[in-house]
Amino acid sequence: MNIFWFIPLHGDGRYLGTSQGARALDHHYMKQIAQAADQLGFGGVLLPTGRSCEDPWIAAASLIPVTERLKFLIALRPSTISPTVAARQAATFDRLSNGRLLVNLVSGGDSGDLAADGTFLEHDQRYDHAREFLDVWTRVLSGETVDYEGQHIKVRGARQLFPPVQRPHPPIYFGGSSDAAHDLAAEKVELYLTWGEPPEEAAKKFEDVRKRAAKFGRKVKFGVRLHVIARETTQEAWTAADDLIKHLDEETIAKAQTSLAGMDSEGQRRMRALHGGDRNKLEISPNLWAGVGLVRGGAGTALVGDGETIAARLKEYEAIGADTFVLSGYPHLEEAYRVAEFVFPHVELDTNLTSQHSNSVSPIGEVMGNDLVPKELKVSQS
Repeated sequence: MNIFWFIPLHGDGRYLGTSQGARALDHHYMKQIAQAADQLGFGGVLLPTGRSCEDPWIAAASLIPVTERLKFLIALRPSTISPTVAARQAATFDRLSNGRLLVNLVSGGDSGDLAADGTFLEHDQRYDHAREFLDVWTRVLSGETVDYEGQHIKVRGARQLFPPVQRPHPPIYFGGSSDAAHDLAAEKVELYLTWGEPPEEAAKKFEDVRKRAAKFGRKVKFGVRLHVIARETTQEAWTAADDLIKHLDEETIAKAQTSLAGMDSEGQRRMRALHGGDRNKLEISPNLWAGVGLVRGGAGTALVGDGETIAARLKEYEAIGADTFVLSGYPHLEEAYRVAEFVFPHVELDTNLTSQHSNSVSPIGEVMGNDLVPKELKVSQS
C-alpha cells in the first residue's frame, strides 16, 4: 500500500468555512508538512492546482532540497500550457529531484476557474485536448523529435534535449468520472484516481476503466483520494469530525453548494449527490463521512475512526484494486502525525517508497527518569 499526503496550497486550519483557527500558507509551513511526510513514511505529497492555490510547480520545486525521498505528485492543467513547455518543466523537475516527479493531470474542474485561465473548451473537448497534449508530451519526453497537427495542438520539430530521470517519462496520475475521462485514463495514464466514493461505487469505476484499458492492450493502476480523521478512539474521531464543521452555518453551506453545482464535472456532481447539502446525512458508508464536501470542492469525503478501523476501510479499497491512497486532513501538519501513529501500524506500506523508520515517530518514545525505557506496545501487523 502506497500512502501519500497533501500540501494545502490554498491554506489550512482547524475548521472548515471560517477564518477561526486558520493558518496562512507560507514556505515555512509547507516545509514543515513536507518534512513530516518525508520522515513519517508517506510515499509522496499531492500539490493541487487552481486559482485558489499557490502555483504547485514552484511550491514543489522549493521543497526538493528540504526533503530526501518524498515524491511530488504535481497537478498539471494541460489546457493552460504548451505540451513542449510542460515537458521541459517536467524533465527539469525530475532531474533536479533525482526522479521524484509524478504528474497529476487535471483536465476538468471548475469551468469558471478554467475560463479565468483562458480555457473555453466544452467538457468532452477538454479530454480530447488532453489526449493530444499527452501524445506530444510523452513522445517528446521519450526522446522523439515530434511533428504533430491535431485539432487543438500543433507543433513542429519539438524536442527535449535533457531527458527526465524516469524513463520513458514521469508517471501520469489522472482522475475523472465521465465517459470521456474513463476513455482517456484507459488509453493514456499509468494510475487512475477516484475521489472517495463508497467502495462498491469505486469498484464500478475501476472495472469500467480496466475493461476500456484492455481494449488498448494496457493495464492501469488504481488509487483513491480521501481525507482522513484519525484518533485514538473512533468516538474521538467522530467528535473531531463534528468539530471540523461546527462553525458552518446553513447559509455558507448553501452558497458553497450553489457554486459547486455550477461546475460541469461529473465527479463533482457525484460528490454533491452523496450528501445533498444535508449535514444530517453525512455518514454515507461505514466510517465514510461527506462533511468536507459541504463546502470544499474536489475530494469531499473522509475516513473517520481509530487507526485500526481506518486501516480496515483502506483495505476494502485495496481489495477492489487500489494500491495508492492520497490522503489529507485538518490541520495537515498534525493529521500527518496522527495517520502515521494510528494508521500505519495496521497497514503494510510499500517498502520501496518508505523509510526504514516509517512505522514509528520514535523508536522507543520518551525515556523516563533518564534511564527507564518504555515497554514495547504490541500492535498487530498486516
